[in-house]
Amino acid sequence: MDYTPYHNFATNTLGVSFKDIEILITAFTHRSYVNEHKKTVSVHNERLEFLGDAVLELVVTKYLYCNFPDPEGILTNWRSALVRTESIGAAAAKHGYEPLLRLSRGEKRGSDRAREQILANSFEAVIGALYLDQGYDAAEKWITATILSTFQDILTSGSWMDPKSHLQEVVQSREGFTPVYKVLEEIGPDHDKMFTVGIFVNNVLRGSGTGPSKQAGQQKAAEAALAYYAQA
Repeated sequence: MDYTPYHNFATNTLGVSFKDIEILITAFTHRSYVNEHKKTVSVHNERLEFLGDAVLELVVTKYLYCNFPDPEGILTNWRSALVRTESIGAAAAKHGYEPLLRLSRGEKRGSDRAREQILANSFEAVIGALYLDQGYDAAEKWITATILSTFQDILTSGSWMDPKSHLQEVVQSREGFTPVYKVLEEIGPDHDKMFTVGIFVNNVLRGSGTGPSKQAGQQKAAEAALAYYAQA
């Protein structure tokens, strides 16, 4: 295989020269690729993902603990926003992970949501590979540049907050009302019911969402309403 793209990624993007380039290639290797190339490839990235997830959480936790005196609950919400799939998947896409992914033909045709998850998993796997090959400091430097650098945007946007709490703040500050949640529809048998919930502000529908419980429907509706106010 051509190792050049992975050497270039290590040097130009990660800013290091890998001692063992194979471990970096493994970080980009999805299980589906191994299943499709059993004669030539035997290792996928899930163990590296497991390690990288722990390193990522430690670096983010250390940063928040050392720089902010806020209570545990706030720090936990901030950390969750920084390390969630959407955040690290976006970081992977921004820094050119996608062309390096080794996927089966089926996975290459997968949904956008599936691809986001694969990118997020690969981001964690690369952290694991970086930690093993270059040490903690190199992993911390990469996480700081790609994830912690987005923290101010997360604070400013309020995306770290629970959607319902965030929406209430937005609505009250903009319109002076409290959002009201109403169940618009219930479908399905009792053991598999789906609820569609609408959010009304001064009797005007601002968003709706569907979920397997009223609470889940409310959360989806709040996300929809937040999207409305972001564009308004």
